[in-house]
Amino acid sequence: MAGSVENVGTIQLLWSMVGLLLTMGGTFLEAYGIALPWNWGKQGIQIFSLGVTCQVGAVLLVGCLGGKNAGALSQIAYLVMGLTLLPVFADGGGLGYVKLSQFGYLLGFIPGAWICGFLAFKARPRLETLAFSCFTGLLTVHFCGITYLIISYIFQWQGREGLALMQAILKYSWLALPGQLAIVCAVTVIAYVLRHLMFY
Repeated sequence: MAGSVENVGTIQLLWSMVGLLLTMGGTFLEAYGIALPWNWGKQGIQIFSLGVTCQVGAVLLVGCLGGKNAGALSQIAYLVMGLTLLPVFADGGGLGYVKLSQFGYLLGFIPGAWICGFLAFKARPRLETLAFSCFTGLLTVHFCGITYLIISYIFQWQGREGLALMQAILKYSWLALPGQLAIVCAVTVIAYVLRHLMFY
């Protein structure tokens, strides 16, 4: 029994390390989409930017594959690394990042990954259950981000961007959602395939 518990702990630790690496890589990797197949005859196969990076996709993927603890642990490690001056965030790193408007979204990665992982393992890995877990995790990230924005504007420590509150919400949530929803679809399919290949 003890060996089984140790084995589960080791697997979760490995997944959290994978999640950390994926999140760091996804931060600097722009997400692209492909034109719908019925347009290929007229215009050929076209690739276009989704206007977001793969960062949120990495957060959700580790939750779907590693579970709630691995997902949350990977994002705690990511935040700790970024706040201790390692340039793993999109605009670098350091404690000054807490005053940036987007920091609340980074904080939201922790509960977002946890909730995604929790829901992803509540039922058998079907496309609809994985999609729901990813969507709920994404909404959690945005809820935390918007809450942080509101608090930062109330206490007037919102940083150097100089955006009005609604402009910041539009920039970091509303305009990012379409691209992130496309990433959720991709993560759902990838997680579904990998969970079946790995028989869990």
